[in-house]
Amino acid sequence: MAAPLDLDQLHTFITIADTGSFTRAADEVHRTQSAVSMQMRRLEERLGKALFEKEGRTNRLTEEGERLLTYARRLLRLNRETLAAFDDASLEGHIRIGTPDDYADRFLPEIMARFARSNPRVELSVICEPTVNLIDHIKRGHLDIALITHDSDKGAAEVVRREPLLWVTSANHSIHMEDVLPIAVGRATCMWRRTACDMLDQMGRDYRILFTSWSATVIIAAVLSGQAVSILPECALRPGMRILGETDGFGALPDVRIGIVRGHSSQPELVDALARHICDSLDNISVPVPEETGQFDFAGVAYGRGKRLRPSHMLAGW
Repeated sequence: MAAPLDLDQLHTFITIADTGSFTRAADEVHRTQSAVSMQMRRLEERLGKALFEKEGRTNRLTEEGERLLTYARRLLRLNRETLAAFDDASLEGHIRIGTPDDYADRFLPEIMARFARSNPRVELSVICEPTVNLIDHIKRGHLDIALITHDSDKGAAEVVRREPLLWVTSANHSIHMEDVLPIAVGRATCMWRRTACDMLDQMGRDYRILFTSWSATVIIAAVLSGQAVSILPECALRPGMRILGETDGFGALPDVRIGIVRGHSSQPELVDALARHICDSLDNISVPVPEETGQFDFAGVAYGRGKRLRPSHMLAGW
């Protein structure tokens, strides 16, 4: 059986990839530059692949190096989770997190699973409400951390992910071709509602608001049933939807910025730990695209093989 990879070598490899320099990485891992170079030679010999190539004064990852980086980050995260699970001094307590349900279905399973494995003694309370409510909960001390849609008008958030905001309709209906476009949107305070209405006004497109709800489930149901068009972030897309683009007469929308806001917690170390897991989880999540067969790529969800969607893409129904 082949010998396992050396985690110290992988840690050094990740540090070089992040800093772009053997010298800076050596400072980070508290080794000499020659020791770091030796580690990388041994790692390359172990894999039989070149992992770096020179680009000016920086060390750029080769294609094989990029492949290894994904696996290396997973291995190091799993190592940390394993150690934490057996650490008698591991974190314990109670933490409260909020997120809109647009993000909950797609992001929470990964976040909760990672955090629970690493912090089995921490109780996690979750609420799903619109961003505007979550910001108010943070200000009032009712939440420790929230994953929200960043709106610069509502205060600063640490942006941890960007996604396209997309016009969507049913793949099995043509409601988007109606003279007066029926739309399903959030309530009056919803930023995406304002964006959709502003864009339709700019396009000179007649529309009427047919469904209003804070619930992503309701909006998605209105779209899938062929009753209305809506705008959703990429993570909220579902099988049976079609993305509308400029060829359909719908203008491009601004990206969604997903961010973290923190409250004043009596256990900031718990908030920091959960924030790290949120960032790691969102880095590891991508949106699945139907293959040429029309099948929904569920494996792409698990292994991060998702690709960006393009207008007129249809997500096959269940």
